[in-house]
Amino acid sequence: METQQHFRPTKAIIDLQAIQQNVRNLKELLQPNVQVIAVVKANAYGHGDVAVAKAALEAGATMLAVATPDEALHIRAHFEEPDILVLGASPVSFAPYAAQQRIILTTFAREWLQQVSTLITNIVNPLRLHIKVDSGMGRIGVRTEEQLLDLYHTIQLTDNVELDGIFTHFATADEEDTQYFDSQVQCFEKLISVLPEKPRLVHASNTATSLVKDAHLQFDAVRYGISMYGLSPSSYVEEILPFPLNPAFSLESELVHVKHLKVGESVGYGATFVAPIDMWIGTIPVGYADGVIRKLAGQEVIIGGQRTPIVGRICMDQCMVALPKAYAIGEKVTLIGRQGQEVISMNEWAAKLETINYEVPCIITARVPRIYI
Repeated sequence: METQQHFRPTKAIIDLQAIQQNVRNLKELLQPNVQVIAVVKANAYGHGDVAVAKAALEAGATMLAVATPDEALHIRAHFEEPDILVLGASPVSFAPYAAQQRIILTTFAREWLQQVSTLITNIVNPLRLHIKVDSGMGRIGVRTEEQLLDLYHTIQLTDNVELDGIFTHFATADEEDTQYFDSQVQCFEKLISVLPEKPRLVHASNTATSLVKDAHLQFDAVRYGISMYGLSPSSYVEEILPFPLNPAFSLESELVHVKHLKVGESVGYGATFVAPIDMWIGTIPVGYADGVIRKLAGQEVIIGGQRTPIVGRICMDQCMVALPKAYAIGEKVTLIGRQGQEVISMNEWAAKLETINYEVPCIITARVPRIYI
């Protein structure tokens, strides 16, 4: 693995063993011969796509999934063998490159396929395709039996293309109310039943479905996303998890300055924080350009095993924290993760940001190096 020297103390620590354990735990839950598709889109949810893909494959995943053509090409440049599926829409112009690089594309429109057919007349490898069914998510996909059969037969009649799979995505698999989920299952099962011949891979289970729904929905493969990284898809799923998840992401820095503030003195842009008493203030070299956005003002960090809040407005590259005492320069600061008996989770950040835990690792920018252990 590539090593690089980093001088700034702010870094994200990625525990690859945690990711591998999460994959192994899922495999034990699956029916025999059900494959694990490791979802490494969005730079592996901010964890680092190449390192995570390698760890997942070593732990038993057999296929990788991304969202865009560029993500697929980046993965293929590092991994020659495994199947790579682009889950989202791909431009027609990418089709020849996908065939050459043995990247599987998602299709859901006959017009797209007709345009693609004119570009792949002389390719060596057939272009492999998975049909996307819109069973109720409302994004992309065929919605009716007629659309599905029309696309299926067009694929069969098109040279240099191969139907490798069919899939759908559930909108409410992580919720307790199953009514909408059940309607999506019925829709998908009805559509695949009309196919003259099922392709190699039928897959529908996202993380939540894989963990807490009926085993028959595993079909030929499951797509393992958020919980591969040790995060639960929702609070409901977290309460009924079949095995404990191992969070893989920690965010750390250190104190670069410590000063004594007198009562009435202020900190940061706008002088929004005014010391209510004489107190110690520490400066951390991390800010909103790193993904620690201004809305996290007031969020606690851990220093010396104790929680203490960020005070004042978060700057682009730095933020300040209230200190219980004068710590030494270089004292470790944990923004996400465990220090001593204290833990700050991504769920805690998500609650502070009024969002979901999926978003938290994705907003930690590329300026923060990922260090793998």
